[in-house]
Amino acid sequence: MNTVELRKILERVRRGRVSPDEALRRLKVLPYEDLGFAKVDHHRQLRRGFPEVIFGERKSVRQIIAIMGKVASKRQPVLVTRVPPSTFRKIRRRFRLARYHPKAQAITLEASGKGPGRPGILVLAAGTSDLNVAEEAAVTAEVMGSKVERVYDVGIAGLHRLLDHKDKLLDARVIIAVAGMEGALPSIVASLVDVPVIGVPTSVGYGTGIKGVAALMGMLNSCSAGLLVVNIDNGFGAGYAASVINSIHINNP
Repeated sequence: MNTVELRKILERVRRGRVSPDEALRRLKVLPYEDLGFAKVDHHRQLRRGFPEVIFGERKSVRQIIAIMGKVASKRQPVLVTRVPPSTFRKIRRRFRLARYHPKAQAITLEASGKGPGRPGILVLAAGTSDLNVAEEAAVTAEVMGSKVERVYDVGIAGLHRLLDHKDKLLDARVIIAVAGMEGALPSIVASLVDVPVIGVPTSVGYGTGIKGVAALMGMLNSCSAGLLVVNIDNGFGAGYAASVINSIHINNP
């Protein structure tokens, strides 16, 4: 859709020939910008509530900078996942306001005029070895507009550590529980609360953990109701889903 077609839609709305809802439906399928190596979806924020996220792994610095520039040019927040510090140092020469989150290995570039985050998300990590994935989830939810509370190193090997935070568990609107090994933490959390729990299996564990497969299967086979599960080490997916759930809850209390 080009500017001529867009003007036609807006003119039809002005004249009452097209309803605002119908115009909005058409705008949600506006096209992308082709950079040759990537097709940047500028209207994903219109459809999904957040712009296209850049998966940084295996992308060159030049490619990441080019995509970031296109997203930022629309005054939209930028999130780049899975990037090492060496990549960020080069990117920061172009985007001085970009921020690096070392534990999450993520870059954020906030849009101007960002207001306070929506409260409601709690991120739990079973062990210190799970922090990278937990932080990826937390940073994702924060850049999407949610306020995140973190409670780390509360795995089931010492269940009393988790129960010491029962007030935070009960106050949350959605909980992300990150765990490796046998992946039992999300099941226990889901048995204690009445809100959605998103389980994130990590690749942390010994040989028969099969790089997170044991944790994934444990979560998928949980008997605790209300437990959702994302892929192994997918903190981004959990943070994104939690922010969407939190946003729906805020808008429809």
